[in-house]
Amino acid sequence: MVPGRMMVMPLTISHLVERAAQYFGRSEVVSVRPDKSRNRTSYTEIAERSRRLASALAKRGVKEGDRVATLCWNHREHLEAYLGVPAMGAVVHTLNLRLHPSELAYIANHAEDRVVIVDRSLLPLFDKFKEQIKSLELIVIVDDCKTGPGPNED
Repeated sequence: MVPGRMMVMPLTISHLVERAAQYFGRSEVVSVRPDKSRNRTSYTEIAERSRRLASALAKRGVKEGDRVATLCWNHREHLEAYLGVPAMGAVVHTLNLRLHPSELAYIANHAEDRVVIVDRSLLPLFDKFKEQIKSLELIVIVDDCKTGPGPNED
């Protein structure tokens, strides 16, 4: 290792989560819900909830290398999935809610998703293609507190 040119430790997601909690733990994280309400939390809480999500997924059989898709709006729980899933060694990716259901099914099948984390408000969209996902074993529903129709709904 050449001094000043290499990291002395690997930069992993779990390391970044722990560092954020340690140095910025009380800093506020604000997310806006689809219903326009605001959720306020801290990096300490985000780190803890990310660990709990990873633990819960591991108890349900998710292991290193498994793919976990998210079909969520941009809010706290989505951040927690983006931190917790890779920290456990699984792979997280988004399903772009603006795509057609047939495109979403293709992406989920190509990735061989075992798990989909989906917002309750996006269940009508998810219902249009979930039966086509051959590898799907677990659906995690996020209560995103939204009422009314979402995108791609008739």
